[in-house]
Amino acid sequence: MKSAAVIDKALATAMNGETIAGLVAAAADEHGVIYCSAFGRRNVSQPARMTQDSVFRIASMTKAITATAAMQLVEQGKLSLDQPAREILPFLADTKVLLGFDTNDMPLMRAPRTEITLRNLLTHTAGFVYDTWNEEMNRYAKIVNLPAARTGKLEALTAPLNFDPGERWEYGINIDIAGRMVEVASGLDLETYMQRHICSPLGMVDTTYIERPEWEGRMTTVHARQDDGTLKPIDLPPGPGADREFFAGGGGLFSTASDYLRFLRMLMNGGELDGVRVLKAETVALMFQNHMGELDVQPLPTMIPRLSNPVDLFPGMSKKWGLSFLINTEAGHAGRSAGSLAWAGLNNTYYWLDPVKKIAGVFMTQTLPFADYTVLEALDSFERAVYQSVG
Repeated sequence: MKSAAVIDKALATAMNGETIAGLVAAAADEHGVIYCSAFGRRNVSQPARMTQDSVFRIASMTKAITATAAMQLVEQGKLSLDQPAREILPFLADTKVLLGFDTNDMPLMRAPRTEITLRNLLTHTAGFVYDTWNEEMNRYAKIVNLPAARTGKLEALTAPLNFDPGERWEYGINIDIAGRMVEVASGLDLETYMQRHICSPLGMVDTTYIERPEWEGRMTTVHARQDDGTLKPIDLPPGPGADREFFAGGGGLFSTASDYLRFLRMLMNGGELDGVRVLKAETVALMFQNHMGELDVQPLPTMIPRLSNPVDLFPGMSKKWGLSFLINTEAGHAGRSAGSLAWAGLNNTYYWLDPVKKIAGVFMTQTLPFADYTVLEALDSFERAVYQSVG
């Protein structure tokens, strides 16, 4: 197939010199899958090749699936976009805004001036931030020994706000809290909810929070980019055990490129895939819209360089946020239309969905820090080749 050869060539060039250990890339148009291929190795220090069914830690690519779960409950009237979130999660009534610190390094707080809503949470305008990209939250988390959401400890969700809900945009633990709203409103933990209502219906057979023994020959290794540009395999701490108190809606899923592409195809097809309806078409259309008004997505400076580089995707362009996707307001430099949806995961996994040209793409590596320049260049090469191949 000529179109596949164009993409193969672009990715083979991007892999030259083992600057990326391995990757799986997949794409679809409105008629179905148009590309899926694997390059490189699952672990740069071992011979096993990357395969199309390799399993990745998709981190914040979990967020869009959590948002889909939340919007299913909005359809059912169990959640509402604009009700005070404390009506579902009473602990949010105690959430304060962090103003700074006194001379003894004690946090200074005040009550928020506006209510936190599910719409705020899904658009990252609620005021919750990540310590990875926010200096004050990084300092606060160290002072009070606040656990990260990935630990599965509910205490992680008691973090203060960095600003009043609706005041501005900043990336944070918002979708973790939205996921907890799903758990409370549905009466199911998020893993069970996703399996019953999203993953199983869509045939996403390898998408789950719980690592499976049968993946032993398919699991990918996360690599850390060294100062000289080489890659070093790293051992990650095990995820939450059976003592977890909640599943983090903002990250933590394992998945494959083909599974995630099925999820994107469902959205691209108005909430339905292969005769299975997951969301109403009008709900999907709503999710694709700008829900932050005049606010703009802002660049993220890094506070933890080993985890993330500074992040500014589409620099110089006004960017918006849907429920819950980054929206580029102008055509992208590598082919996607204005109004396309996208996001990513910390280990340099990426996706986009172009509702105008009906193209979706998934690009999976396991590389730290996030926004790795080499991976972003390879992602651009993949995107250009996909659009070139479909004409």
